[in-house]
Amino acid sequence: MCSIIATDGLDAVTVREVARAAGVSIGAVQHHFRSKEDMLMAAFRHVVETTEMRVAAVELGAEVRQNLSAILRELLPLDATRTREAKVYVAFAARAATSEELAEVQRGTLEHITTQLADAFALAAEHTGTRPSRADLHREAQLLLALTDGLTLDAVSRGRRPDPSRLGALLDVYLGRVLPD
Repeated sequence: MCSIIATDGLDAVTVREVARAAGVSIGAVQHHFRSKEDMLMAAFRHVVETTEMRVAAVELGAEVRQNLSAILRELLPLDATRTREAKVYVAFAARAATSEELAEVQRGTLEHITTQLADAFALAAEHTGTRPSRADLHREAQLLLALTDGLTLDAVSRGRRPDPSRLGALLDVYLGRVLPD
């Protein structure tokens, strides 16, 4: 389903198309999904879970800026897999504006990632001896996530393959401003 969404959009997801792409019968698809909305929700949850697993697997070291960069690079469309996931994410983020069920998943996902980023900022503050409030850490994390979402939207909506070196460089410039050496 994710390939269908990434290539042709949410409206292209039909029982027939999913069955064809998966090489199974229509009945097999209908056995697992009662409706198109169920199929779409499953695809969105799959992308969210896959991304969260990659983020959780990032090896964190002593260098906070490198930690943040590694986490955020898992969210950016830097290769074929992450580009496909980014296209699915952007399509669902747009639909979440009018679907409470998708909005709930979106809120949970964003809050989870924001918390991880705020924790990384807290570690940076600890190393520098500063004591920002949890609200300040959360705000910095939200800004960083908004930047990443904006870079992702920009990259996948240009109609051509994203430029990983450009995305990485833009992220590094911002991280250098937020966390100078």
